[in-house]
Amino acid sequence: MVVSSKPILENSSHIKTCKPHVSDDHFSIDIPVIDMLDPQAKFHITKACQEFGFFKVVNHDVPKETITKLEGEAVKFFNLPQCEKDKAGPANPFGYGNKRIGTNGDVGWIEYLLFSTNSELISEKSVNIPGNSHLFWCAVNEYVSGVRNIACLVLEMIAEGLKIEPKNVLSKLLRDQKSDSCFRLNHYRPCTQLEALSGGRNLIGFGEHTDPQVISVLRSNNTTGLQICLKDGTWVSVPPDHYSFFIIVGDSLQVMTNGRFWSVRHRVLANSLKSRLSMIYFGGPPLSAKIAPLSSLMEAGEESLYEEFTWGEYKKSAYLTRLGDNRLGLFEKKIKIRQYGHNLLI
Repeated sequence: MVVSSKPILENSSHIKTCKPHVSDDHFSIDIPVIDMLDPQAKFHITKACQEFGFFKVVNHDVPKETITKLEGEAVKFFNLPQCEKDKAGPANPFGYGNKRIGTNGDVGWIEYLLFSTNSELISEKSVNIPGNSHLFWCAVNEYVSGVRNIACLVLEMIAEGLKIEPKNVLSKLLRDQKSDSCFRLNHYRPCTQLEALSGGRNLIGFGEHTDPQVISVLRSNNTTGLQICLKDGTWVSVPPDHYSFFIIVGDSLQVMTNGRFWSVRHRVLANSLKSRLSMIYFGGPPLSAKIAPLSSLMEAGEESLYEEFTWGEYKKSAYLTRLGDNRLGLFEKKIKIRQYGHNLLI
């Protein structure tokens, strides 16, 4: 078991705060690495979710062949002529998209495929994939099955680490047949004119944001670019590891733990030399599921920090905002406290 409880920053005398662009001297960090076979993993996961909202898992049981098979199919698709890729789009919201992210003006140096993982929708009929689409969809389904299992196992370890019952109180949301989960393949082409295009600043591949769902499972090839924002506002680079998975706490899990866990802001910067391919499973609950702090977790007298809402309500609200907006802000309660004889709202 290897776990780093504190961030180690390079060039710490030049710490930067969250800004749309930073110069090339951004920092690396030693993030928590969780061995899924470690008997103490549930406690290390809980600590990582509280401190970072982000960690890497190893010994995860997803075969390398499953990973390489899907990466090969994804590379074949993204290497197609543009006119062929366009047949799988436009993304609305599922399908192929290029540079445009969502419908509210966000753009990035990216092209992507987005699918629902609902069993009725993730099929050869859902998006038109040119070529041997049967091989493509077989690879997608095999991979999604594997990462969904990782997400559910992590959520069950979280329940055990927090001592909440039942053990599947979180994972059942993802295993539900009506689970509103989705899967995304992101491709960031090399930006050979990066400096000229961005005036010497880093070009954004995918802008800073939090994930609105419960939990995300991310994997990429060996190209750098992913960054997370620490609680003090420092952006740090995440070293890639193409056979491990990174777990990201989502907004919904932050609410369900009443702020004990932290939905981490993250982004991807473009690379001037190499392409980056990432695969992300977003574990979401059914649209009708109520998102609120778990009663079995709340201590005596503890107040909820958030208004209760359904996943469908939050999803609708989230997709009306820009990527970098504080989506949870609309659902935070104004808590009344008494200080020096006056009622204050915070």
